[in-house]
Amino acid sequence: MQPSISGGRLKAPQYKDVFCDHVMPLTEMQAQVESSRCYYCYDAPCIQACPTQIDIPSFIRKINNGNIKGAAIDILSANIMGGTCSRACPVETLCQEACVREHAEKKPVQIGSLQRFATDEFFKQLDSEGKNKKTGEKPFTRAKSTGKKVAVVGAGPAGMSCAHRLAMLGHSVTVYEAREKAGGLNEYGLAPYKMTDDFAQKELDFILSIGGIEVKTGKRLGQDIQLDGLKKDYDAVFLGLGLGSTNRLGIEGEDLPGVIDAVAKISEIRQAQAKDPSGSALAKVPVGRNVVVIGGGNTAVDIAIQIKRLGAEFVTLVYRRGQEDMSATHHEQELAQKNGVVLKTWAKPSRILGDSKGVTEVQFEYTAISGGKLSGIGEFFSLKADQVFKAIGQKLEFSGLDVDGGKIVVNDQFETKMAGIFAGGDCVGPGEDLTVTAVQQGKLAAMAIDQKLAKSQGGKRG
Repeated sequence: MQPSISGGRLKAPQYKDVFCDHVMPLTEMQAQVESSRCYYCYDAPCIQACPTQIDIPSFIRKINNGNIKGAAIDILSANIMGGTCSRACPVETLCQEACVREHAEKKPVQIGSLQRFATDEFFKQLDSEGKNKKTGEKPFTRAKSTGKKVAVVGAGPAGMSCAHRLAMLGHSVTVYEAREKAGGLNEYGLAPYKMTDDFAQKELDFILSIGGIEVKTGKRLGQDIQLDGLKKDYDAVFLGLGLGSTNRLGIEGEDLPGVIDAVAKISEIRQAQAKDPSGSALAKVPVGRNVVVIGGGNTAVDIAIQIKRLGAEFVTLVYRRGQEDMSATHHEQELAQKNGVVLKTWAKPSRILGDSKGVTEVQFEYTAISGGKLSGIGEFFSLKADQVFKAIGQKLEFSGLDVDGGKIVVNDQFETKMAGIFAGGDCVGPGEDLTVTAVQQGKLAAMAIDQKLAKSQGGKRG
């Protein structure tokens, strides 16, 4: 490792607060004021803009009336991970962009913050078993057992959403997860300043409190478990695999020490924070002085901000097209700049320089649109770098099913061409790789599985 890469770039007391909430939660008074701004539209465009179809006017009205439980049930009935989505959803391009007040005043109702207020306050009313502390009631209960068993592979947003809905419908669910902890992207991939106070695991505990769900960690598909075996042992299988590995740059020097998968680094930082909230574990995370991030999505922005907050002196995020083409939202781009990240556009990496000790610089070629295609223009520049993070998208690691465009092919019921095998979330396409989309697909797949199992018994649900 190069001398310019080290941990402990901040003073010890700073680590405790380096990943505090980047958006402070609303107080009760603020929630009352903000909820009063909603028009409670009858044909609300915000509902249509929400991938999980939460009845947004209904839950906001209930907040305004002081009915926190009712508001939370509205949210969680549609999106069991409504707490995470209130923190991580790009609401500025979804529900809030569709808000009538956004079009009239350029100041939408703060739907995401209100959703967080409702779910956070509701969770405070529950004990460790998911029961109301006063009444002993559970917000969600299981239907009578169907006697059917379903395997879910992947304990991320899609998998756990599917598992929860299947459990509600009376099925017995076993979740297989490759990592040592369940949670998927919520636990390993979202920036720590979005998921403070170990929220991902608290939400997971709430989901599991319904009962009927067993989670087995350290079980990787293709190694520890096989698809044929699952198909034989279970009545149905749902694959919520996500996308396992980062795409390669395909340039000279990509395999030098110091060229790092951004998703892997975010995972390292998240788990360091989880081990010790005081920050001593974060102080051991290696951080460079001059850091280059290659990519234009939310992952690129997340790693750039995290490395800057951990003490990197210069962080430059380089994207091959213009800012308007970045998949990271304008809000995310602005957050990066506020944190001291330099955004440089219209440039692509041509080679990475260094030696056996590590990276020293990255050479870029300026780009332009020519003949409708992006191409280099033959002019180059270099950036000093002792760490380079790749964030140019991920790809599917699993093989064994029909794949198109790097995603598993499914029909409109989320069933693959192999009967009884369903899939959802980032591993299927098309669609944006968002937590909220994965949750919705897991829920819809669970309902499709339920209908298929009911038909196999000669009946039909609802």
